[in-house]
Amino acid sequence: MVNLERALRLSDRLGGHIVTGHIDCVATVAARREESGNIIFSFSLPPENSRYVIAKGSVAIDGISLTVNSVSGSGFTINVIPHTAAMTTLRYRKPGDPVNIETDIIGRYVERLLGGNAAGGGVTLQSLLENGFV
Repeated sequence: MVNLERALRLSDRLGGHIVTGHIDCVATVAARREESGNIIFSFSLPPENSRYVIAKGSVAIDGISLTVNSVSGSGFTINVIPHTAAMTTLRYRKPGDPVNIETDIIGRYVERLLGGNAAGGGVTLQSLLENGFV
């Protein structure tokens, strides 16, 4: 079973985050609990991908665009509302299950533009100054 939705047209309003459909990594469902009709999931992901997941930011899990509740180390949590659970495959996920993760592409572009993928590169005060951010 897969999650499908129509692609965004160039004339459409962007009401969420950009999902390209490319998988960045595979995470594992670490925990699942139900609270007030919602499903709270915790995920663990490879440490090298954790820098692209931020609290209140966006992540796609199995192609479903979601908001990150919190981040801790190389893990994060999401809150799935009843409508999303009913309309997607997330309701079938349980601890130990693998899920496909797409992190926010804007964060990856910013890192690349600031030289974060270069050997020894990263976001430094100097690179922020040189690129007009400070």
